[in-house]
Amino acid sequence: MAELFEPQVDRKSSVVDSPSDKSIKIHTVILAGGSGTRLWPVSREQCPKQLLSLMGDETLLQSTARRLDGVDFKYELAPRVVVVCNEEHRFTTSEQLRTSGKSYKLMLEPVARNTAPALTVAALSIIESDDDGIMVVMPADHAFQDLSGFQTAVDIGVKEAAKGHLVTLGVVPTSPETGYGYIRLGEALSDDDANDARWLDGFVEKPPPDVATQYVESGQYWWNSGIFIVRASIWMRAVKSCRREILDACETAFRKSVSDGEFVRLDGEAFKSSPSDSIDYAIMEKLGNSDSACKSVVVPVEAGWSDLGSWDSLWQIMPKDDEKNASQGGPVMFEGASSTFVHSDGRFVACIGTRDLVVVETSDAVLVADRSSAQDVKKIVNRVRGEFYALTVNHRKVYRPWGSYDSTDSGERFQVKRIVVNPGSKLSLQMHHHRAEHWIVVRGTVLVTRGEESFLLSENESTYIPLGVTHRLENPGRIPLEIIEVQSGSYLGEDDIVRFEDKYGRG
Repeated sequence: MAELFEPQVDRKSSVVDSPSDKSIKIHTVILAGGSGTRLWPVSREQCPKQLLSLMGDETLLQSTARRLDGVDFKYELAPRVVVVCNEEHRFTTSEQLRTSGKSYKLMLEPVARNTAPALTVAALSIIESDDDGIMVVMPADHAFQDLSGFQTAVDIGVKEAAKGHLVTLGVVPTSPETGYGYIRLGEALSDDDANDARWLDGFVEKPPPDVATQYVESGQYWWNSGIFIVRASIWMRAVKSCRREILDACETAFRKSVSDGEFVRLDGEAFKSSPSDSIDYAIMEKLGNSDSACKSVVVPVEAGWSDLGSWDSLWQIMPKDDEKNASQGGPVMFEGASSTFVHSDGRFVACIGTRDLVVVETSDAVLVADRSSAQDVKKIVNRVRGEFYALTVNHRKVYRPWGSYDSTDSGERFQVKRIVVNPGSKLSLQMHHHRAEHWIVVRGTVLVTRGEESFLLSENESTYIPLGVTHRLENPGRIPLEIIEVQSGSYLGEDDIVRFEDKYGRG
């Protein structure tokens, strides 16, 4: 691994002596490890909110990856985005980035350790290839209504980061929100500073309503967006100064990592040894604005930001009818309703005389909540996890690197799935100890491996896979393969799979 770049700092001006402007690169860094619990039942452990299309055709991850496109920065924008995500989400994350046309590197976390370790391993990756790029660090699950306003704020932040400052974007508040953290503002950077950037005086946790009102009325507090802009070497210096144990664990995890194409698999044992802490707590609050080489700056952004932290926050930024009703999916019908939000995954939903409600329909769960209690969805998810665990992990339709399956029916000793295999894809060579399977082809052509034999099946043809026999499905065609699978046996769980060969590296 390359030695860390140690810039020389003028303590008076806090400007870093850097290479020429053209040699500095701006790197898009996306933190995609969130779970999005408060957007249950749409957001689940295996398909969290950043992988969902909540604000149009693109998923939140795809929108974030393209958020800096078209900006005329003073410095060069690196073409490859760096994404830190949970190892279990790697295939979906990779596919979404590929279809959005982005070049990418995925840093795979074996366990969640919050944002400070995530950013540290991203910085290590950038330093290895670019010495000292400027990182624009964004959560994967936020939204901006005014992209131009966001890009203007980032451009200002990049210029401050080039001076050696650790920059965060502060959202100018429009109301006294209790669901957001706040940033306390310090003095302006200079008397003639036209960009309105301020020294950062501190972070404040989510306040009660009366305190939030005082914050907004004072004009000295902005919402904490969780977006940071900093040179890789400055971040490494800050981590070394404030949380050396995080740096040590991440350096070891990165040094022992294994690269597999676009995937970088961090060493599990080393990464697990890192403390779990956020960028705010681990670094920003400890730096302050003393005579340190790493001074914290906050740049204002007014661009219709939302962290999409609850169904109510989604309602707030969506188009509404005259009665302030908003809907997603559908079909949905309102009659005498007001200030109601409905998300439907396909079934017809009718709301009559409802007021200030959230209604969320999926194929296997329905949520009804008062909008004022939308932040409390996490509480019900904790209870659901204890009694109906599967409803917090996967949807009825589950995506895999080769396609998807939809569990359409089940009973005591049987389960029915609709399996879709993408063109050119194949499942692992596998066997089951506790179940047999019947396959019926309803669309396309399948190459079946069953024991020692291989054969093709076309539409309306079927086959039987006895218990304990090795088998595989493969789509050799150019259209999606669709199969109805009927499983029967004493145990039908997904963990009854013994894999012998798998092109996707699953054990």
